[in-house]
Amino acid sequence: MPFYFMIVFMIVFVLSVAYFAKVVILQSEQAADEDILRIKESYAEMIRQKDELSLEKSRLQEEADSIFGLYDLMRDITKTFDEEEAFQAFKEHIYRHIMINDCQLVETLPKDMDDFSSFKGYQFFPLKAKRMVLGELVYKGVEAKDEEVFGILAQQFALALRRIKLYKEVENMAVTDGLTRLHTRRHLMERFEEEFARAKLRKSAFSFLMADIDHFKRINDQHGHLVGDQVLREVGRIVNLSTREIDIAGRFGGEEFCVILPDTDKEGALLVAERIRCSVCDQKIKAYDAALAISISIGVAAFPDDAHKMEELLENADLALYRAKKLGRNCVVGFSGNADEKQEKL
Repeated sequence: MPFYFMIVFMIVFVLSVAYFAKVVILQSEQAADEDILRIKESYAEMIRQKDELSLEKSRLQEEADSIFGLYDLMRDITKTFDEEEAFQAFKEHIYRHIMINDCQLVETLPKDMDDFSSFKGYQFFPLKAKRMVLGELVYKGVEAKDEEVFGILAQQFALALRRIKLYKEVENMAVTDGLTRLHTRRHLMERFEEEFARAKLRKSAFSFLMADIDHFKRINDQHGHLVGDQVLREVGRIVNLSTREIDIAGRFGGEEFCVILPDTDKEGALLVAERIRCSVCDQKIKAYDAALAISISIGVAAFPDDAHKMEELLENADLALYRAKKLGRNCVVGFSGNADEKQEKL
């Protein structure tokens, strides 16, 4: 009986040990599975983070390319103060960064709807900078995904275009008389020197007119300086309309005007001067409550007939103007070369 009990006890013991061993093994396997699962999750998280980093890297690279593209664009279009050159640089950058079929720069859109036929299928991007309307970009073939990039580049071009236009306005103010809209004396003399040197080099004709409004002081005294300013504006307008595009008209000072006539001999210059004189005489100038009939006296000198130096030509035109005043005003006088002419002014 004791032997039988021992056998049973041993069997129970072995079964218990086997059971507990199995439990331990199962727990170890479960712990190992959990470790493997955690490792898999960690690996999956690492893969996800890697993908996110790759996407972020790509995004940052795109942003960097965009920034460098904007830098290159601004660098190229700010090299010049010419609108056409700046637009060509802009187009090169547009074609480099996005797909586009065509892009044009127009100052203003057509007023007549029939004229829009040439822009069929195009889109319009208004170029504005600080409330200044600079023009329109007319384009087509830009995909929806590229519209934002196109808008950013176009806005940068608008800023550069505004800079160019402001520069031209400042440059124009520096060479344009604010009252008459003719050239200033300084710019007129610079052009006089250039054109005179060119005439001497080419041995071509060259003439110079000096004009003075008759009795201008009397106009100021009787009607006031505001009326006098209006007279100056109107005479400046007439002088400008009476000359060619290649001629250079300017305000010499006060009520005096000058006109540079390249490639024009003395006979032709006298005709131009007479045309100006007649236009001024025929014009009734309305200034506020006054309606004035005015006249102008003009002196003419030409190269090489009357002078071989710039200063001499200017002086002789002034002498001819003085003689026109002495002859009763409202006339055109060409320099005669008479020795008494200079003595007469002295």
